[in-house]
Amino acid sequence: MKELLERKKGLRRKVLIVDDEAIEREMLGDMLSDLYETGYAGNGREALDTIRDESAAISLILLDLYMPKPDGYDLLKIIRGDPALRRIPVIVLTAEKGSEVECLQMGAADFITKPYDAPEVIRARVGRSIELAEDSVIIHETQRDELTGLFNKEFFFEYGKLLDSQNGNTPMDAVIVDINRFRIVNELYGRAYGDMVLKKIGVGIHSLVNKTGGLACRFDSNSFCLYVPHDEKLREKLPDYISQVRETLGGARITVRIGVYSDDGSTDEMERRFDRAKLACRKLRNTYSTGFNFYNSELHEKELYAERLISDIDTALAEGQFRVWFQPKYDISGDKPRIASAEALVRWAHPEFGMISPGIFIPLFEDNGLIHKLDSYVWNNAAAEIKRLRDSYGITLPVSVNVSRVDIFDPRLGDELTEIVTANGITENELLLEITESAYTDDSRQIIDTVSALRERGFRIEMDDFGCGYSSLNMLTSLPLDALKLDMKFIRHITDRPKDSRLVSIMIEIARLLEVPVIAEGVETREQAELLKKMGCDIIQGYYFSKPLPAEGFEALIKTEKGGLLC
Repeated sequence: MKELLERKKGLRRKVLIVDDEAIEREMLGDMLSDLYETGYAGNGREALDTIRDESAAISLILLDLYMPKPDGYDLLKIIRGDPALRRIPVIVLTAEKGSEVECLQMGAADFITKPYDAPEVIRARVGRSIELAEDSVIIHETQRDELTGLFNKEFFFEYGKLLDSQNGNTPMDAVIVDINRFRIVNELYGRAYGDMVLKKIGVGIHSLVNKTGGLACRFDSNSFCLYVPHDEKLREKLPDYISQVRETLGGARITVRIGVYSDDGSTDEMERRFDRAKLACRKLRNTYSTGFNFYNSELHEKELYAERLISDIDTALAEGQFRVWFQPKYDISGDKPRIASAEALVRWAHPEFGMISPGIFIPLFEDNGLIHKLDSYVWNNAAAEIKRLRDSYGITLPVSVNVSRVDIFDPRLGDELTEIVTANGITENELLLEITESAYTDDSRQIIDTVSALRERGFRIEMDDFGCGYSSLNMLTSLPLDALKLDMKFIRHITDRPKDSRLVSIMIEIARLLEVPVIAEGVETREQAELLKKMGCDIIQGYYFSKPLPAEGFEALIKTEKGGLLC
């Protein structure tokens, strides 16, 4: 439609005059021909053929109501009922006052009464109708997502808030539909296929909204929002809705997650409802089959708790509520195990909630981007501990710290890390950087470039959780790495499950081919340690040697084992 309007810029608009009276056709043509290109049809059938053949060129139709079949009424119904034609404004020509209201209700843009005794008025009505129709097209285009035809999210929320203000007593449900792993769909099948999926889901959602009322939008690249009148039976109806969406996809191998905030009579604003629907959808994050989840009181309590933790992070950092603990890593390649390095871990001693598990606050801060504040805090504390141990005991003990996916995309990452090691008087190869394997699959080129730049500065990189991500064997050969760290879940059953043992052995062999050492974490028993040593594992981390220790406990361990440390 945008292209159509562009083509019409600077051109004379075409007006089609439809009337079975030749004299009246000519009269209207004479009034308009100096301003517009005019076309003529003497009956409804001729007019319909012309309209369908030249729809892109016609800017307005002047339509007499009384003609041989199809008459003006029937032709108006056809035009307004056809999505390809309904953009064309229609001005009806009539001598009967009673027909005007009926035609306006049927979708006519305006009316002109016979006889035609005021050419200036006719010209003004024609010009105004064309202008309004073209403005409407432009507004429609700016309100809609070009690919799916649904509202764009900006207009969606503005329109939704307007509806709420006008119909404050109407309960509304917020629904989010998210396509599982859509980025992978695009990579495997191509962007054209992905666009086809989005279009078909848009068709399905548009159909649902037409049936239930409300409005819908494409929220971002792979998710949609629906704001629909509250339905007490929505939970029972969702499987049918999902089936309808699936039908529009045909054979496409696509699954979706659906999060729902069902109106509970609260006065929450529209954005807040969708925040809660998004939270319900997020709980299905690791589910790759189609499913749905409703926001409920349990999620509400968790949300309040999460919001409290988010709001407390700055105070916690300023007051030192976060404690950096250390878990030693033991080199087992020689005759006697000895501490080779350590991993910095963070704990939160909250003044109200007590000790909070990192499994709660770290994913939370990763989701909202606050993780960099915490990471930076840990980096500084780890660097200070490295220097303190060297000054106190004359030892050089590297410490590994986590670098999150958020950090990777920070253009100042390398400068910040260099500033930290310089300020603490240590070297880059003493602050080891752990990057989880799954991070390499998010934007592999960006991450490889960033990691390569860090290694050029002198930092050493450990791939954490090796085996849990999706990096291919081919990709491993191009990754800049200094160590592979096996996830603890592979270690848990290596002594009683031959398949697990064989799998770990294969991963160690891969590390050998890459010429990098292997670190096994989560080692808890002598049997596990001995088997890993036999397989050729280099370094072990886990409760078998030591649990994570606060700084003072870690220092006491260093005192005890100082003689066996690598200096």
